[in-house]
Amino acid sequence: MDHGLSGAEWFKSTHSSGNSECVEVAFLAAGKVAVRDSKNPTGPALVFTPGEWDVFTAGATAGVFSGPA
Repeated sequence: MDHGLSGAEWFKSTHSSGNSECVEVAFLAAGKVAVRDSKNPTGPALVFTPGEWDVFTAGATAGVFSGPA
């Protein structure tokens, strides 16, 4: 499925430390959001609907993905 990734404008967070362990984000048509590994810009990307992106970012903010304590 083509999500318009070929013309996407990718960016890193301003909180990125500049090392190679970053993700890049692109805002797509219809409010979708794509995320990819900055080390592999031609590799796969995750594409979220607006609702999925909201849930994902809320979980990240809450520390849901921080791993075992």
